[in-house]
Formats: sequence, C-alpha cells, structure tokens
Amino acid sequence: MQVFIAKDAAAAAAIAADIVENVVRSTPRPRIGMATGSTMVGVYRSLVDRHQAGALSFAESSVYLLDEYVGLDPGHPQAFRNVIRTDLADHVDLSNDAVFGPDGRAPDLEAEARRYDQLVTEARIDIQLLGIGGNGHIAFNEPGTPFDAPSSVVALREETRRDNARFFGSIDHIPRQAITQGIGTILQAREILLVALGPHKARPICDALEGPVSVDTPASAIQLHPEVSVVLDAEAASLLSAARPES
Repeated sequence: MQVFIAKDAAAAAAIAADIVENVVRSTPRPRIGMATGSTMVGVYRSLVDRHQAGALSFAESSVYLLDEYVGLDPGHPQAFRNVIRTDLADHVDLSNDAVFGPDGRAPDLEAEARRYDQLVTEARIDIQLLGIGGNGHIAFNEPGTPFDAPSSVVALREETRRDNARFFGSIDHIPRQAITQGIGTILQAREILLVALGPHKARPICDALEGPVSVDTPASAIQLHPEVSVVLDAEAASLLSAARPES
C-alpha cells in the first residue's frame, strides 16, 4: 500500500488524478470504477482540465459506478449516473454508451444487483476509486458487511443518510435503499485508489489503514488488496501513527 499525504485538498486531487491518468495512458481500453461524493469533485475536475488541455483522452475508456440510489427518477441530479456525467463524462471524450451503473428503478432490484455484479466482475476494473464514510464504509457497504459480499440491495443507515443530506436539501428526500457493489466485487479490481479529505475522515482513515482488518471498518478490507494507493490531505492523515512525508 502506498500512502500519499498532500498539503491540501487541491494537491490531493492532483495526486489522485496523476494515478488515474497513468492507468488510462498505460491500459488498452481502460475500465475505471468511479465513486461519487464531494471528495471526488476535485479529482474529476483535474482530469477534465487535463483532457481540455489536450493532454488526456478517455475515448477508449469505460466507467462503472460503485452504486446507485433506489427509486430516484432517471433525471434526478443526485442519481449517480447523472453526477458522473455532470462532474466528468459530459466534459471529456467518453462515449455516451461507456457509463455503466445499476438501475435503481428496476422492477426486480435483487436481480438487477446480480446482473450488475456479473457485469463488473466480467469487466475486471483496472482502477477503482473509493471514498470512505464517517463510519468506515466503502460504497454503501456499512459496518458488518462481509468482505466477500457481492453486489446487493442495501438499506442505508441513518448516519449515512444524514451525511448525504446536504446533496438533497433534507434527509427526508434521501432514498432509504441503494444498489451497491459488494466489498468482494470491489476487491476484484486490479488497482484501488482511496481518497479522503478533511478532519472528519481522520478517524475512519486511521482505523482503515492501521487498525485490524475487521468488518467493523469496511474500508479496512483494502489492506487485503495487493495494489492500493491512498491519497490524503494533511487533516485526513492527522491520526496516522506511521511517519509519512507529505507528497
């Protein structure tokens, strides 16, 4: 595992974008697993800037979403497919049919989770971007999720819904379920890139990187993966005991 500590969020976004760019440049038809959330906004902005400067093409890439809310209208701005389009896909040369995600309005949600799990497994993601929740969750895999879990329909904890309320204006508007890639599915990616910013991520990052590998901290599963990069700003890294220089 490589841990990069940046002086601030902008520097962290640039480091993370460097890692993604390296995969895109070095991989034929790269398959990128993408996360949403405020942590990723700067990373995607950096990638867009590189594309618009003529330095990076996504023409051969495809994108696979980590998760999707259940029940949101297809045009809802917080549907993750639309978030990815707003933050990245609409600003680069990514093909219109190269963004894949689970259908949160499918008539049989469990069957849809199985379908999407098979799709992601067969694609074999080249690099999977991850954020981390305040309780250590990755994607929507809450504490207690087995590390071999496949993609599934999950109930969102109230803590997670409160954390995401700022995107919807009120917790009352946030769906109570989502389809998420399972931890077992995530760990199949060839490479994992986890990004965390801010003091509120310091405790879950410390637990995930230096604590025991435990289902109590879902993100600790990345310790089991052979190819992991973690990009942090100084605040998110503040509780780590191992001395690591800033990048």
